[in-house]
Amino acid sequence: MALKPTIYKFKIALTDLNRQYYDTLNLTVAQHPSETLERMMARMLAFCLNAQESLAFTKGLSSAEEPDLWAHTPDGRIALWIDVGEPAPERIKKATRIAQTVKVYSFNSKSNIWWMQEQAKFNPLNAAVFRFQWPDIQALAKLTQRTMDISVTVSEESAYVAAESGECEVGWVSLKT
Repeated sequence: MALKPTIYKFKIALTDLNRQYYDTLNLTVAQHPSETLERMMARMLAFCLNAQESLAFTKGLSSAEEPDLWAHTPDGRIALWIDVGEPAPERIKKATRIAQTVKVYSFNSKSNIWWMQEQAKFNPLNAAVFRFQWPDIQALAKLTQRTMDISVTVSEESAYVAAESGECEVGWVSLKT
């Protein structure tokens, strides 16, 4: 019998000062059985950083052909493709052919090594690459509860997250824009 995903519900008061975007998001996020809390929370944060009306979670780890998040145009084309983790350059090259905008958010302790090894292959690609600070993602994961009311305030290259269980700040660096 296959393991089922764990479901998390987030009510997020989002203030993105970088984009002058303000919204209340009601997200239902399925954590794949093989997915860590850190990865799931990195996906949630990537959603907040790119929030727009048509943005949606995909099947993620359950489907190799889909990104973690995407947004479609009204005529069905892919407007935004977002991968969370350390994808192969070939995957991102393919994504740049089918999506108008491609973004990658790496997040874990091996992100520096991954980027040093793959940077030359990413440089010619029309994709933005960001790296969340690993200790910050770990702190964010420690706040996780199955149902959460949280506040996310984005300013420059950090997001301040406040929840009932505590607060943290998650920073990131732009590796390629």
